[in-house]
Amino acid sequence: QVQLVESGGGLVQNGGSLRLSCAASGSIFSINAMGWYRQAPGKERELVAFIISGGTTNYADSVKGRFTISRDNAKNTVYLQMNSLIPEDTAVYYCYAALMVRAMGPTQRYWGQGTQVTVTS
Repeated sequence: QVQLVESGGGLVQNGGSLRLSCAASGSIFSINAMGWYRQAPGKERELVAFIISGGTTNYADSVKGRFTISRDNAKNTVYLQMNSLIPEDTAVYYCYAALMVRAMGPTQRYWGQGTQVTVTS
């Protein structure tokens, strides 16, 4: 069984910062990629950022230059440092991990429970 536990969401003023964390635990053989999606009320879930095992990162245009994704492979943990937050960043943020639970097994995606980020104007 694999679990992803998120933390770090909350309420922040326009221009503020938050740091999200997501730790994966359980029967994990290897993690290929970890990342974050978000979903605002009435909108579809959108990719925010991801990082692959080699360290390559990718960001949505809307967060480039403001958000930074990083990863601690030893802890199976991914972080999302969010700076210069704006009200449009308000959403539930979900982390995911694309991982294998056994050698030569399929890569499957697992999700966290979501954490609310609210930016006030």
